[in-house]
Amino acid sequence: MEEARKENRLGGENLISNYFHLSLPVVLGSIVTIVYNLADTYFIAQTGNSDLIAGVSVCAPIFMILMAFGNIFGQGGSSMLSRLLGQQRREEAGRLSAFCFWIALITGAVIGGILLLFREPFLSLLGSDTNSLPHARDYGTVLLIGAPLIVVNFIHMNLLRCEGMAGLSMVGTVIGAVVNIILDPLLIPGMGSAGAALATVIGYACSDIFLLVIVLKKSAVLSVKPVFRIPGAFLRSVLAVGITAAITNIATSLCTILVNQQLKSYDNAIAAMGIVTKVTMIVQMILVGFSFGGIPLFGYLTGAGEREKIRRLLRFCLIFLSALSLAMTLIVALAAEPLLRVITPDDALVTLGVPMLRWHVAGSVFAGIVMLMTCLF
Repeated sequence: MEEARKENRLGGENLISNYFHLSLPVVLGSIVTIVYNLADTYFIAQTGNSDLIAGVSVCAPIFMILMAFGNIFGQGGSSMLSRLLGQQRREEAGRLSAFCFWIALITGAVIGGILLLFREPFLSLLGSDTNSLPHARDYGTVLLIGAPLIVVNFIHMNLLRCEGMAGLSMVGTVIGAVVNIILDPLLIPGMGSAGAALATVIGYACSDIFLLVIVLKKSAVLSVKPVFRIPGAFLRSVLAVGITAAITNIATSLCTILVNQQLKSYDNAIAAMGIVTKVTMIVQMILVGFSFGGIPLFGYLTGAGEREKIRRLLRFCLIFLSALSLAMTLIVALAAEPLLRVITPDDALVTLGVPMLRWHVAGSVFAGIVMLMTCLF
């Protein structure tokens, strides 16, 4: 009965209702992710140590790189999985989900190990200087040790939504964020940036465990039985979608690295930009939630050959996301100063950050359409 209800949710006639049923939990999960990321910045900013803030800020590309590899098998896998479910190929969908889970763990360990070997030059490339390097080293080391736990989190978080369990996927994200927020004020005073990173990694571990339990107890399709080979056509499809999603994250990392290199010669500029980037995530993550949240529905309709429904849903999404992008861009631009003051009481950082934030968020007015089309293609 439960299984039939989930199928009906994806294949029913109420397209807009189904879209919001799938998207809203993703948006709420995205908002929790914003809190997740803001928590470290907030508690670190309260120390008033701009070198500590800068050290954590320059490590943002590390998280983006780990997210990129998670998205290869998370977004790439969910695209293939939703089409298989639309074609009622459930056994193959189970094998695919197990492959994505295990390959993500292995990939996280390999990427974390490689970056640990080249930690010092890599952190210098990211923009750390003599003063911020010790803090960046402490934060980055813990984050890279926990890389497998971070990368694998993107697998079940994405795949559960394909089976209609977007709400439980969101709960997993919430659990990780709550653990992180609780641990930050406990660990940062004694451990500094390493404490912030440790709180983040433990939060991801708790989220991973919850999602794994849901897969084992509630999923009728997903599996974690060891599978290390899938048909070549499946792998090509996963990589074709996943690598393009990963390129988006890696491109963002490169932009951050280039900006940090240019800001190194200005006092407090990297710290201010780090805080600004966290605030712009408010807009970006909400748009990501609404853009990506409906993708399992698009995938299911594609697998079922429902072209007219796809056209109707796409038309609605384009109008809705354009209006939402414009509204949020205006709100953040007008409220730039109070938004920054929520995170840091430092007048110098706020003064530097206000014009940065307004320019940074200006392009978001187009982001909804770009994100939707990127996810769809």
